[in-house]
Amino acid sequence: MSERSAAPGGLELVQSLVNTLDVETGVDSLDTAEGRARFGVAEEDLPGARELRESLRVALLAHAGHPAHRAVAPLDELLTAAPLLVRVDAGGSALLGAADDAPLVSRVAVGIAQALVEGTWMRLKACEAVDCHWAYYDRSPAGRGRWCSMQVCGARAKMRRYRAK
Repeated sequence: MSERSAAPGGLELVQSLVNTLDVETGVDSLDTAEGRARFGVAEEDLPGARELRESLRVALLAHAGHPAHRAVAPLDELLTAAPLLVRVDAGGSALLGAADDAPLVSRVAVGIAQALVEGTWMRLKACEAVDCHWAYYDRSPAGRGRWCSMQVCGARAKMRRYRAK
């Protein structure tokens, strides 16, 4: 949808990973070689990538105040397997990073860590609509967005409430 914009910084990877599954249609871009290559995921690592994706989705639903859509492995347990590196440049600046050949979970952990430092982690959310759950970055001034798209998911929810009256 047109107003969906990419999350800033390292959160773009997290958002993109969560959005590899279209909940409404069931289409999973990780089913294709191109989709897996986009995230550097080998076919044998696909179950782990999907587990990570759904654990992230549950965390993003929680950011928006919604209950988990299903039981998943706790995200903090998955992230314990994420080797991270601290790199210090010649000027003394330190950066958190993943090794060049880091697994997806490490790259996700770096994105989350950067977002924590920048204060943006809690603004990455999953849409309230049960047939959507699309990851979106909440750019609303108060940070209280509920839907990935007010024109689509928000309008549908409002119409359902109206018809129920």
